[in-house]
Amino acid sequence: EVRLVESGGGLVQAGGSLRLSCAASGFTLDGYAIGWFRQAPGKEREGISCISSSDGSTYYADSMKGRFTISSDAAKTTVYLQMNSLKPEDTAVYYCATAPLPITISAGWGLFAPFYTRWGQGTQVTVSS
Repeated sequence: EVRLVESGGGLVQAGGSLRLSCAASGFTLDGYAIGWFRQAPGKEREGISCISSSDGSTYYADSMKGRFTISSDAAKTTVYLQMNSLKPEDTAVYYCATAPLPITISAGWGLFAPFYTRWGQGTQVTVSS
């Protein structure tokens, strides 16, 4: 079965860290941009960051710069999102998704959700104050 599987979510205190994983099952991430998004209750989905499998270039939403870091493994099977200095407002369901290349991930196009055609089921992150 071809799917994306997120893991690594959980409950953490404010100021803590989590590393989320997005694993490709049944395919490799080669040829895709991989994005992380989140959706909090009652709020719209927002883009966090994305990475291109072709050259490793990355893009971050302005509000996510500095605390979040996206990376991928050399085998192009898993993408990670390192989240530091977490705040209660980071509480949300976090999703990863893939968009077929080529897309220009810079200047925000990398977080244009309609480009993303395959989504994981999400992982819950809860940050307590």
